[in-house]
Amino acid sequence: MNFYYWLGYHFSRLAGRLFFRFRVIHRERMIQSGPAILAMNHQSYLDPPLAGITCDRAIYFLARRTLLEAPLLGRLLPKLNVIPVDQEGIDRSAIKSLIRVLKGGNAALVFPEGSRTLDGNLQPGEPGLGLVIAKTLAPVVPMRIFGAHEALPPSGGGLHFVPITIVVGEPIFFTADDFSLPGKNLYGQLSQRVMDAIAALLLD
Repeated sequence: MNFYYWLGYHFSRLAGRLFFRFRVIHRERMIQSGPAILAMNHQSYLDPPLAGITCDRAIYFLARRTLLEAPLLGRLLPKLNVIPVDQEGIDRSAIKSLIRVLKGGNAALVFPEGSRTLDGNLQPGEPGLGLVIAKTLAPVVPMRIFGAHEALPPSGGGLHFVPITIVVGEPIFFTADDFSLPGKNLYGQLSQRVMDAIAALLLD
């Protein structure tokens, strides 16, 4: 964990507690070493930093390539383990970078839905996550965030200081049998399996 990541990590923890009464349910389920995909629903721009502090180690994030075009962010985000991704179409270079990070024994946050929900409801999983699973066999930790959509709605309206909670699910471990599923949409089926696990997570 470099200095910039350490600073962002602890700032996010402090801000989460002060402004959003942030809590993590079943933190003990988190995979704290070795390759892991942290798969979470996507509600707002608050999701990445809050998901990052559920883990004791530094993790990697995907972010829109356009964010790195800003002078300050372009220098800062790479130090925060951000992998730039082009959201128009399939960004093969970003997927390759993500696969390389996971094969190197690291953890990465992935939003199976691909983009933020506009209405707060869960969206279907995109096949990109299934492709990464198939190429790395990395275990997946399903996570579900509650309250971030109300705190910072994608439609605008500013920031609202409401409680935010992340529920961590039991890790999903994949075997060779998972890659012999019937049908042509194997990657889509794998992604949807993860989304189903996310949907099953509820506030205690």
